[in-house]
Amino acid sequence: MRTKSTPSSGNVFLDLGFEPDEAVVLQMRAELMGDLRVYIEKNRLTQSDAAERLGIAQSRVSDLVRGKWEKFSLEMLITLEARLGRTVRVELAA
Repeated sequence: MRTKSTPSSGNVFLDLGFEPDEAVVLQMRAELMGDLRVYIEKNRLTQSDAAERLGIAQSRVSDLVRGKWEKFSLEMLITLEARLGRTVRVELAA
């Protein structure tokens, strides 16, 4: 049986058919959520501890670690990074 494969564009959301502008925002949100999850895991934080550090409810941390990306705007994810003392930078490509 042969399988057809298509090379990735580097953005899974673009590959799934989202408009380019929306795909960029979705990719950024996914990367920031992943980064925050890694932070929580590396620091061995309970959801309660993470909620305190991030200034959000424990239920929101649960949404974050479960990858419920639709519940977090890009702005909110940047805010959460800032609450951890981190800076989010956007790299522009030509």
